[in-house]
Amino acid sequence: MELFFRFFSAIFIGICFSWLLRILLFRTGLIFLVKKWWANLEDCFHVYQSFRIPEFNETSQHNHLYRKVSAYLTSLSSLEDSDFTNLITGNKPNDIILRLDSNQTVQDNFLGAKVFWTNEQKGSRNFVLRIRKADKRRILRPYLQHIHTLTADENEQRKGDLKLFMNSKPNNHSDTRWKSIQFKHPSTFDSIAMETDLKEKVKSDLESFLKSKQYYHRLGRVWKRSYLLYGPSGTGKSSFVAAMANFLSYDVYDIDLFKVSDDSDLKFLLLQTTSKSVIVVEDLDRFLIEKSSALSLSALLNFMDGILTSCCAEERVMVFTVNCKEQVEPAILRPGRIDVHIHFPLCDFSAFKNLAINYLGVKDHKLFPQVEEIFQTGASLSPAEISELMIANRNSPSRAIKSVISALQTDGDRRRVSNIGRRLSDCGSRKSVAESIESGGVVCSENTQTGKEFRKLYGFLRMKSNKISQSFDSSPIRKES
Repeated sequence: MELFFRFFSAIFIGICFSWLLRILLFRTGLIFLVKKWWANLEDCFHVYQSFRIPEFNETSQHNHLYRKVSAYLTSLSSLEDSDFTNLITGNKPNDIILRLDSNQTVQDNFLGAKVFWTNEQKGSRNFVLRIRKADKRRILRPYLQHIHTLTADENEQRKGDLKLFMNSKPNNHSDTRWKSIQFKHPSTFDSIAMETDLKEKVKSDLESFLKSKQYYHRLGRVWKRSYLLYGPSGTGKSSFVAAMANFLSYDVYDIDLFKVSDDSDLKFLLLQTTSKSVIVVEDLDRFLIEKSSALSLSALLNFMDGILTSCCAEERVMVFTVNCKEQVEPAILRPGRIDVHIHFPLCDFSAFKNLAINYLGVKDHKLFPQVEEIFQTGASLSPAEISELMIANRNSPSRAIKSVISALQTDGDRRRVSNIGRRLSDCGSRKSVAESIESGGVVCSENTQTGKEFRKLYGFLRMKSNKISQSFDSSPIRKES
């Protein structure tokens, strides 16, 4: 009986010891380390071959396979077993995506073979694939085809996942110069304030471009389209670019020319853009005037239609925005470099009604005739100025429209004084013209009609000057000169 008791006591102690040992191993991570050491020991008896997949190819253009592998690795369940994994939010609010951290490795299995992926980031970004040489001929091509098949619908997924790329100042040409964020601008062709006919023509032109690949190639031309958007600030040029990108489902590359160091740097930036993209250069006239970089006009012209553009600008839309078209070099505006010119004027009554519908939900109002009458006098504001007034008073359409009327009246007074000032400068100093009017003399003998206008408006100028100056000081609206 005592022997039997000792036997079961030994078994019980052994079980308890084994459980205690297991707990200690788990708590200290020894089991994990042992498994890792065993895997490393096992690898010593196999010969591996590595394949590097760089982010950019030898011509500094995007390697599409790199993007596909990146998308594929996020779908691996084994990614959770990596030492370091980044957790980021996806497109949906509750969507969490796992991404392999830099210089970390993840294991995958295909057709009974183990493969390893390493996210290598040493100067440039690469994915390194390690396969046993004994398995290479059997699985390499089927495995890459498997990745391609699983990510074949990437373009469809990207329709709701557009990106905005911005260039940074150069550090090293081996690194990417583009930094990206998600592009979620809500602007569409339905929401922008523009004449309906012009809007439909632009949409038709873009739709025609999307279907014209074979036509362009038959003509020996690059499959791209160039637009010039010109008009005062606040007239909706940037919103129009966003509407184009959303309509085409294209990424946006916003090039800041002031961050471009020289001619070769601009070429490098173009090389790193992808197809299905809108390439935007805003405020081109300001850059040409200030010219604060070593970038030459010749490089800018070649960027628009040079040999490099012909080689790597396929399936792209180029958009250039300026405030004053007359300040742009004629060589930039010639056909071939710019295909479509679109003017963005200050608001007229038609554009005002579109804004009232979008911002206030009002299709008609008793104050509309008064607004139309003020527009007919030549007064105007930019769409941005009117929309801000409507947003600030969106809970009361009447108050919003009254605030627009007040701003238009202030603008009308200012424009009349500005026009008088310009005419006075054409005919001489303000003082000499005033003396001529008071003495009944003839002003600008070569234009007697202008002289009559001065005599008619001089009294208005004297009576309104104080009132107008007060309205400038008190009004929150400021027009750019």
